[in-house]
Amino acid sequence: MNTQNGPSFSAAEIAQQVRRGELRAVDLLQDTLSTIRAKNGQLNAFTKITEGRALQEAEAVDRQVAEGKDPGSLAGVPFAVKNLFDLAGEITLAGSKINRENAPALADATAVRRLTAAGAIMVGALNMGEYAYDFTGENTHYGPSRNPHDLSRMTGGSSGGSGAAVAGGMVPLALGSDTNGSIRVPSSLCGIFGLKPTYGRLSRAGTFPFCPSLDHIGPLARSVADLALAYDVMQGMDPADPVCADTAIETVRAQLGEGIGGLKIAIAAGYFSQQATPVAEQALSRVAAALEVTDSIELPGTAQARAAAYLITNAESSNLHLDRLRRHAADYDPDVRDRMLAGTLLPASWNIQAQRFRRWYQEAVLQVFARYDLLLAPATPMPAPLIGQRHMMLGGEEMLVRPHLGLYTQPLSFIGLPVVVVPVATEGAMPIGVQIIAAPWQEAKALKVASHLELYGFTCPIPYI
Repeated sequence: MNTQNGPSFSAAEIAQQVRRGELRAVDLLQDTLSTIRAKNGQLNAFTKITEGRALQEAEAVDRQVAEGKDPGSLAGVPFAVKNLFDLAGEITLAGSKINRENAPALADATAVRRLTAAGAIMVGALNMGEYAYDFTGENTHYGPSRNPHDLSRMTGGSSGGSGAAVAGGMVPLALGSDTNGSIRVPSSLCGIFGLKPTYGRLSRAGTFPFCPSLDHIGPLARSVADLALAYDVMQGMDPADPVCADTAIETVRAQLGEGIGGLKIAIAAGYFSQQATPVAEQALSRVAAALEVTDSIELPGTAQARAAAYLITNAESSNLHLDRLRRHAADYDPDVRDRMLAGTLLPASWNIQAQRFRRWYQEAVLQVFARYDLLLAPATPMPAPLIGQRHMMLGGEEMLVRPHLGLYTQPLSFIGLPVVVVPVATEGAMPIGVQIIAAPWQEAKALKVASHLELYGFTCPIPYI
């Protein structure tokens, strides 16, 4: 183990060694907790360390191994979750000050329960943008998460603590949520892999909602194999989430070595090529070259899709928070509060029209996937901005940082497409990500291509902090 810079093993390696009896889950946990304590003061990734629970879970895994039983495919793997996931006995903060007064959760979120049933060890809850309405990783109440590659820079949000914890070597695996890009933006800015599955693929039961018709959950990790392991375990119908689909469970981890021959891939042009910085353009070109992709295609109506996504997000989130806004307006992050208050003023006819356009855009994009298996696009228009930075230059124009970090992620959440982010090391200090976009329910194709790219060196090492 590398005690100075976090566990050096991947989740897959940890589980393999624990199941063989070559590594004790308790020993790994102690090393992980030491790493978290050593680094969290700088990264501000964790808002809660669940040490007592973690020790009980690790001891249970070691007992199973000693008794000749298989603890599961994630045996002994430490993981943490964005603090909008329910953890039994803990208050679900969702990044807010207001939720501190809530009662502790009575049970784990479904995704957490499925991971721990596979032997994973829950070590804590992670910082996030307030109520997930954020692309920066900055939180007024709990402070900003800090990028392990440069502590003066953003992690991206709203799953900023998840990005920092994984990229910084504190845990090999974390869970986040993605409504408009909140897994993919931190993955891009922190230089790690992230998966936003198809809308309805993974259960959201036991998570604090932001915009229910757009909310997804998914894993962040330092390897594609680890993403696939977590994804495999979390699949399955859940009646507690009304949109969780009754689809066949696919075991992706076993498919990663099958190769990618025969897959038709194109670059998403037009909207996705506008306003990207040279760094983002170069990252996309490198990925396309590695995959020998030369085709490009434009998705019609994507700019309008992003505008419609904003309308739906504002309308749904403000409705969800209306009572809190009336009673606790002063306790919100002012930026979050103002966006939600604006959402309460939107005419209902606008939201109806946005939903109509959503159906049209989905059909238009599905026609593209009748010709191609996968599309490539930048994940963010630029690498991580400085913490507190309000403006950035894109396409020769000065734009606000907070909304525009999700420039390329928002239209894809809008119609629930599965996306894997692959990290690309740049000539500068900061990494950036590229999205591999698949048709609904085709996560396996995107993960296989991501695994192929990982073999070709598309990965970022744990920065030394």
